Amino acid sequence: MLSGFPFLETVKPCSCDHSDNKVGCMEMERAALLDFKENLTDRCGDLSSWVGNDCCSWRGIRCNNRTGRVVQLDLGDPCQDGSWGLSSLVGEPLNPLLNLEHLNYLDLSTNNFGGIPIPNFIGSFKKLRYLNLSYAQFSGTIPSHLGNLSNLRHLDLSTRLFPFYKLNVNCLDWLLGMSSLEYLNMGSVDMSKLGTNWLQSINKLGSLKELKLGDCQLHSTPLSPPFVNLTSLLDLDLSFNSLNISILPFFLNVSSLVNLDFGYNRPKDPNLSVNLNIIDQSMPPKAKETLCRLQSLVLAGNRIGGEVDKLVDILVRCKRIKMLDLSFNQFNGSLPASIGNLSSLDSLDLSENQFTGPLPASIGNLSLLEKLDLSYNQINGAIPIKVGQLSGLVYLYLHDNSWEGVLSEHHFTNLTRLEALFISSSSGKSSLVFNVTNDWVPPFNLKYLVVSDLQLGPRFPSWLHTQNQLSSISLTNVGISDEIPTWFWKLLSKSVRLLNLSHNKLTGKVPNSSVLQQGSEVDLSFNRLEGQLPLRQFWSSPLRSLHLGNNLFSGPIPPDIGGNISLHLLLLDLSWNNLSGSIPPSITKIESLRLLILSNNQLSGELPWDWEDLQQLSIVDLANNSLTGTIPSSFSSLASLEWLILSNNSFNGELPSLKSCTSLMSLDLGENKFSGNLMTLIGETSAPLVFLRLRSNSFVGDIPKQLCHFSSLHFLDLAHNNLSGPIPLCFGNLSAFNGLWLPYAKRLRYQGYDQHMMIIAKGREVEYNTYGILDLVKSIDLSSNDLSGKIPDGITNLSGLGTLNFSMNQLTGNIPDKIGDLKWLETLDLSRNQLSGQIPQSLSSISSLNHLDLSYNNLSGRIPSGNQLQTLNDSSIYNGNPYLCGSPLSRKCEDDEKPSQGPTSLVNAGSEDKDSSDSEMQWFYISMLPGFVVGFWGVCGTLLLKKSWRHAYFNFLNDMKDWVFIVIALSVIRLQRKLKFGRV
Repeated sequence: MLSGFPFLETVKPCSCDHSDNKVGCMEMERAALLDFKENLTDRCGDLSSWVGNDCCSWRGIRCNNRTGRVVQLDLGDPCQDGSWGLSSLVGEPLNPLLNLEHLNYLDLSTNNFGGIPIPNFIGSFKKLRYLNLSYAQFSGTIPSHLGNLSNLRHLDLSTRLFPFYKLNVNCLDWLLGMSSLEYLNMGSVDMSKLGTNWLQSINKLGSLKELKLGDCQLHSTPLSPPFVNLTSLLDLDLSFNSLNISILPFFLNVSSLVNLDFGYNRPKDPNLSVNLNIIDQSMPPKAKETLCRLQSLVLAGNRIGGEVDKLVDILVRCKRIKMLDLSFNQFNGSLPASIGNLSSLDSLDLSENQFTGPLPASIGNLSLLEKLDLSYNQINGAIPIKVGQLSGLVYLYLHDNSWEGVLSEHHFTNLTRLEALFISSSSGKSSLVFNVTNDWVPPFNLKYLVVSDLQLGPRFPSWLHTQNQLSSISLTNVGISDEIPTWFWKLLSKSVRLLNLSHNKLTGKVPNSSVLQQGSEVDLSFNRLEGQLPLRQFWSSPLRSLHLGNNLFSGPIPPDIGGNISLHLLLLDLSWNNLSGSIPPSITKIESLRLLILSNNQLSGELPWDWEDLQQLSIVDLANNSLTGTIPSSFSSLASLEWLILSNNSFNGELPSLKSCTSLMSLDLGENKFSGNLMTLIGETSAPLVFLRLRSNSFVGDIPKQLCHFSSLHFLDLAHNNLSGPIPLCFGNLSAFNGLWLPYAKRLRYQGYDQHMMIIAKGREVEYNTYGILDLVKSIDLSSNDLSGKIPDGITNLSGLGTLNFSMNQLTGNIPDKIGDLKWLETLDLSRNQLSGQIPQSLSSISSLNHLDLSYNNLSGRIPSGNQLQTLNDSSIYNGNPYLCGSPLSRKCEDDEKPSQGPTSLVNAGSEDKDSSDSEMQWFYISMLPGFVVGFWGVCGTLLLKKSWRHAYFNFLNDMKDWVFIVIALSVIRLQRKLKFGRV
């Protein structure tokens, strides 16, 4: 908010002693205030002072010294207990305020009025100059009665970015009654019904100094008025709408503009990519002048492309810009050296673009810079040492670029104010080396340290000993192969909320003295830490997540884990260790748990029986252990369960009903001893299954047709069971096999889980994971069952399918003729069935096919040739089909062995090769005929029809004849002379 408005000085909250008031408050107004208080719940005790007869002395009330009338009601402060946003006052009826008719200042912001509409009577306060109803949880249409407030200078009706209650507006004509309005904030008010008319109404408010219309669902590009009336506008916020950037020149005609926020405006058309530089020849000179004088410019998240040079050149000319945010766009090219001339900059954000080339050393000239964010670009080369000259720098974000070279203490020489340091290199760990001396004492005291994908080790950085204000420490994949020193664990107990030392080679044990702050997150995964599980070390710390996977921890999980570890724990990952013993029953008492990952250990015994308390549990991964017994029936009560991974254990028996698991996306029960009918397991399930892997069990019965209802399913593995019956005809309706990408993998990564799955593809067992391409795998494997009937023709509708394995069944009939429609197919295995007929020629059109097995069937006829099939010349692909012939088999086809028929016409030939050759010759001769006709008549026809051309042509021939005769005659004479003189 801008300061210095004269009217604010006259109505600001009074902090003086009211004992000097000559007139006390009026009884009618005191009664109205008490009536208003009666209808409210005062959470923070803000109205505790509302006692006694003199309401002018109550908190938030100010009266006119001469008349005693209440002129100011300021109840807008939230609770001052550190929990920002907690509404102080809760209630609904506001009618008693109607009696405060002399109000000139009304602030009811940050309260909770339960979604009631803004009262119409507020428009009757004709003397109001300040009205703030922001974040007060009103809803409905903003009343046009507010237009009666002709003296109003400050109007704030904004709500939260994601409000529970929503305000909307159907027109803005009522604003025209506020001729003195200087501040208008309607952030997050729904203006979608205004269409293109909103700008015309706003443009009539000539006194406006601040206009904030962020997140107002403005999506139509308005028609610009013929003239700009906003001659006093200083601050403009149009962020988080769907406006086209082409509207900017209109507002840049406002020469008074100082701050412009046009961030995150994306037109609703998802195909519209603004691939242009905002500075081009078409921008009016006046707009460029305004741009030059801006102090704050936010264009983040607009998909703006092009180079940034022209924009920088304009901003350099005036050198007034203090804050420049171009993040989340498509700017490219190298950063110009002239950027170092923006001497007034205190914040520069160029993150999430496509900048390349080196970082200019001139960046070190920005002496006032407090924030520099170049993250997520393609900037390469060494980080200039001059960065260390930015003495005002507080936040430095250089991660995810292609940095090279060495970082030394000289890069941090004058960074005495630095609080946040983020550095990583996408060029590989060895490309950037963090090399400082062992006794280096940094000039800064960091709060946030995030360093990854560079060479910081092999020794643990001793300079961290001096950083006693750290809140977040993340040193991932930095090549540390050392023990964690004792002093480091003591450092953690002070203020650290995030500790991530994953993907290094840390050794040794975790000491017993580890204590972290409430809500901390710890990740020590992918190291070489050993000994007993260090759970007791963290029991006194109310952790949110604990990653200890991929280490060398051994021994049992403590039996009392559920009664001691944090009751706020959301994630527990102990996977890929050497843990033994059983899973203790107390683990199911961690009611807040959402992710439980114990896979790839040596755990044994049966599962705890009671899981009903874990109603927030989303992911359970117990794969690759030696667990036994049946699955507890209490699993069926976990409605929030999304991932259930129990593969490669020794579970047995039938599964409990999963009907209530309506969120289940992945079910992997492979390599166990489960039995029962698939219909019982799947038939009643309405979950949004994506992965279903049941291979290597003892399931029986038909494949349920209900599988076809899973529209998100793109991985199905039922191999090595005892299934029978036909393949459902509806398999062709599994639409998720047609796409190439699904978004759930990002969700898993966000949750901190990486699922691993073994898949038979390309003739071998391959392990995929979420962080790789598991979300891209499209596979159907029904091999090694007792399935019968034909292969459904509809299977060829699954155009995105990568693996199709129906081998080792009792399938009959032909291979579908349109098998070639599976353009992305890499693996096709139909071996060891009873298929008959010819191999479809369309098979040769699958360019991605690299593993094929059709062996041991009853296929016949010639093996197709051409394209990708030429590279699959292994005869074992077709073994066991006695009626197949042709390459790569040694068995010749009958028409290959017929003798040549001698000379024949151009159409007939004795063999397929002869047919092809003669056919080509036939077309050669046929093509000669029109060529001869065109050539002959093109020359002779013109000579017959045009007399002058005919004379010229024959004259030319006559002259050529004479020239040839003379050349021959002269040559003969020269030869005779040579012979003559040669004899003399």
